[in-house]
Amino acid sequence: MLETETAWIDRFLRHLGTERRLSPLTCRHYGRDIEALAGYCDRLGLERWGDLDSEHIRAFSAAIFRRGMSPRSIQRRLSAARTFFRYLLREKHVRKSPIDAINAPKAKKRLPENLDVDRMARLLQLPGDSPIVARDRAILELLYSSGLRLAELIGLNLTDIDMADGTVHVTGKGSKDRIVPVGRMARQALAEWQRQRGQLAGADEAALFVSQRGTRLSPRSVQARVDYWARRQGIDTKVYPHLFRHSFASHLLESSHDLRGVQELLGHSSISTTQVYTHLDFQHLAQIYDQTHPRAKTKTRK
Repeated sequence: MLETETAWIDRFLRHLGTERRLSPLTCRHYGRDIEALAGYCDRLGLERWGDLDSEHIRAFSAAIFRRGMSPRSIQRRLSAARTFFRYLLREKHVRKSPIDAINAPKAKKRLPENLDVDRMARLLQLPGDSPIVARDRAILELLYSSGLRLAELIGLNLTDIDMADGTVHVTGKGSKDRIVPVGRMARQALAEWQRQRGQLAGADEAALFVSQRGTRLSPRSVQARVDYWARRQGIDTKVYPHLFRHSFASHLLESSHDLRGVQELLGHSSISTTQVYTHLDFQHLAQIYDQTHPRAKTKTRK
């Protein structure tokens, strides 16, 4: 492929980072997938992006499938290519997209893991009252109380917590803001952490959660602390920060049956993303149906 054509990959990645404000990690994933497609073009002797047609894309998809790539990974790779070609169309560098007519292989839908209420309650009962324990208790309680993503959690500043209203201001994916309620137990844990935070953080540090060095916590540090407490509390499954979000969504949906409300709290742009949490027990669903549907039960005549 011509050097002038591969330069479009860098332009695309800058577009993702600056205009769409995607994270550096997401941009790297896009770059890796588009580079794979560029390598395929080189093997076919195609010099320009506009030379690609739908048959080339089908052959590309089949080739990576034969090499053992999972359907889910192929979906991601084709999705990246689709976004790339939409950018090229916007910039008038190509006249059509060869991806739009291509259907990726269907992947088995995996239900999110979650901790049941009892195990979650056991995990959150952290022993001790040191500043580190107070911080970790506040982190775990907030993750479960408000369903935050890891990046959202570590990005919080002191000013994002409104203890009077019981809310937290969150900046989510694509720099989208939302206001999320904070539960009673999480507010208590946050109040205790804020009382002890000055023992770790400097006066000028804006981050809500800080390390022992007094600087903003890293994602890896939070992952390590979550894993530590899960093992310490005897939780018999792998625990990671996003598991709190899954548990939050599952438990809330089981109690409220309000899919739209859970969508808003999670910050999902599409309700189809939230629907993955509707894996409720069928008997429970049948009971709800019998209780609420006007024609679920026939009244017996006397």
